Amino acid sequence: MDKLVKKDALQILNKVISILKTKEEKNITELKDLSNHTMHNASVFQDECSVSIAVLTYSLSKIIERDQDGRYYPVISALLEKAARYLQKDEEYNYHHTIKKLFSEISKIDNKLKLYIQEVINQAEIKKGCKLCEHGLSTARASEILGISQWELMNYIGKTKINEDVHDVIDIRTRLKHARSLFL
Repeated sequence: MDKLVKKDALQILNKVISILKTKEEKNITELKDLSNHTMHNASVFQDECSVSIAVLTYSLSKIIERDQDGRYYPVISALLEKAARYLQKDEEYNYHHTIKKLFSEISKIDNKLKLYIQEVINQAEIKKGCKLCEHGLSTARASEILGISQWELMNYIGKTKINEDVHDVIDIRTRLKHARSLFL
């Protein structure tokens, strides 16, 4: 694992742990911001570690949004701390195993939330795939990194306004003139 990715992943994990310990309303926004920050790394390094942390963080923000009592914070925090320790010790296999355990633990927390959580995780992966595409990755590479289908990702991207924020609009005459100059 890249040292910069590892350092950033440790920082994100520690921030998530401290956010979960405070149990405040601003937690949701902070978790979403951390998720977006991590997606930037994922787009640069194209690594699974950053993607899994981003999806996990975003999923936690959505779950907290729905269920404010925080009865599962200690379990999630303990697993996050364990993952951070493994990452610190360069035990990547144990780290990845703990992250997978975190996702399955989130699914077990509440039977009512189980279907919702799975859907949140799936939607988080798709949304984060869109963010990867915004950072310049192809839909094929983004879907490969996240383990989702290109079809799901392109369907979501088609509903967004990613490409509508074009600032430098060049009129058609100028573009045509430039195109013609290429062939002369």
